[in-house]
Amino acid sequence: MEELTLEQQKTMSSRDLLNYYLGKSYDDARHAHENGKLVCWSTSIAPSEFCETMDVCLVYPENHAAAIGAKKGALDMIDAAEKLGYNPDICSYARVNLAYMELLAEEARTGVTPKELADCPAERIPLPDFILVCNNICNTLLKWYENIAAELGVPYIIIDVPYNHTMPVPQYYKDYIRSQFGYAIHQLEEICGKPFDYDRFQKVMEQTQRSVAAWDKAMSMADVKPSPMKGFDIFNYMALIVCARSKKDSEIVFNRFTEEMEAKIAAGEDAFKGNEKHRLTWEGIACWPYLGHTFKALKNLGINMTGSTYPGSWSMHYHPGNLDEMATAYATVYGNTCLENKVKVISDVVKAGKCDGVAYHLNRSCKLMSFLNVEIADLVKKETGTPFVNFDGDQTDPRNFSEAQFDLRMQALSEVMDSRKEEDK
Repeated sequence: MEELTLEQQKTMSSRDLLNYYLGKSYDDARHAHENGKLVCWSTSIAPSEFCETMDVCLVYPENHAAAIGAKKGALDMIDAAEKLGYNPDICSYARVNLAYMELLAEEARTGVTPKELADCPAERIPLPDFILVCNNICNTLLKWYENIAAELGVPYIIIDVPYNHTMPVPQYYKDYIRSQFGYAIHQLEEICGKPFDYDRFQKVMEQTQRSVAAWDKAMSMADVKPSPMKGFDIFNYMALIVCARSKKDSEIVFNRFTEEMEAKIAAGEDAFKGNEKHRLTWEGIACWPYLGHTFKALKNLGINMTGSTYPGSWSMHYHPGNLDEMATAYATVYGNTCLENKVKVISDVVKAGKCDGVAYHLNRSCKLMSFLNVEIADLVKKETGTPFVNFDGDQTDPRNFSEAQFDLRMQALSEVMDSRKEEDK
């Protein structure tokens, strides 16, 4: 896809820009080889700075699986994965992606496109030339991506990040992660057949920090009361901070989004047109197959989601060139930190978003996030005083979510928030 001119960028809405640059990311990957570039399948919070420096096209299987789920195509992939022997207890992102990978490989072997692949509603992605994994989200990623590398016979780069049982990050953690960075660069040089350009690396880090700053400011627009943005926009725009964090594309989109929200604030407009009754923190990954239902169910109750820890996972803050700080940023991803830090982060999100309650997604696929939520919920309530409910669901497998249960739980939370509001009068 052609680059947009400055004039085109100025006349397009943030939503149009978002769709354009997401499409461009996939298009660049599909045409990578003809443009002399390699394709890497990467975990969603691996250091994109290294591959961007080497001019590698990055594809994010988690992001792609979420898109398949949001477009109602996950069940076909999940069925295909389970027929291949993958257990239903495995992360549904993994099952969707592993089935997709097998179907791509089958097409490459036979020259015939399998029906499930032809019918897949999400953007098509190419097979990878190598894999990049950072286990700062969960250790499931290690075996999931190792399986891809083994099945396809491609190189496998691991950046191992220890779990943070205490905070702050000790120096020996930083030293260990920096050694992982160094070895990853060495592997990239061998795979790409060229030396690592450290001058370009500095510029890529600078761009990453501009993009992250633009993301933080855009998402902070939800904190205004009443909010000019529908909170579920956070989940939609999040796709770009995942797949283009080290590119100017994301900075352009998020700056435009902020301009739009600031214009609404100046005009006295809010997303719910005066009907924002309550404000909610959503803890956990979105239920992508039911994104529309969950948003509408909350909106019908006058509840706007103005807080979430999930998007902040991509707010990687460091001074460009300071690899200790970069190591810390990738080590302290929310999901990779101890109970005490999680409680602090959620409490801060509740307060910043001026939230009246919290909904905890007990996600069958993401056990690392879900297992602590029962204890976290009680501790956050003690810290913030906000009531909460939990609901069962899944990030991609539609079989693990009940619309009726979700609606009932949100109705119950709404009634509690109504009662508390009456008591405060």
